Amino acid sequence: MESRLFALQRLTAMIMAPFVLVHLAVILYAVRGGLTAAEILSRTQGSWIWIPFYSLFVLSVAVHVPIGMRNILIEWGRLSRGAASWLGLLFGLLLLWMGLRAVAAVGGLLS
Repeated sequence: MESRLFALQRLTAMIMAPFVLVHLAVILYAVRGGLTAAEILSRTQGSWIWIPFYSLFVLSVAVHVPIGMRNILIEWGRLSRGAASWLGLLFGLLLLWMGLRAVAAVGGLLS
């Protein structure tokens, strides 16, 4: 189990790397262009390019982060593997729910 989680976390890190770089590039472009939050939202809403991009980003984060959090809870918090696994799973589901909700809102899918 531990080796699979290790591999999964490394895989999601490789997946997240290009997403992070593109996300930071978009932020720098928007900030340097003087765009306001309202202008950014007006450009992203309904864009079918950004919805899958950020959905995959959120999914990879929702898998990656709980594995790391689980390890921290085991090593530093001295929680049992079972308790740390459940907390990690719950946290991952929370991240997934909040992230996909944000993607839906920014993509204009929520009214």
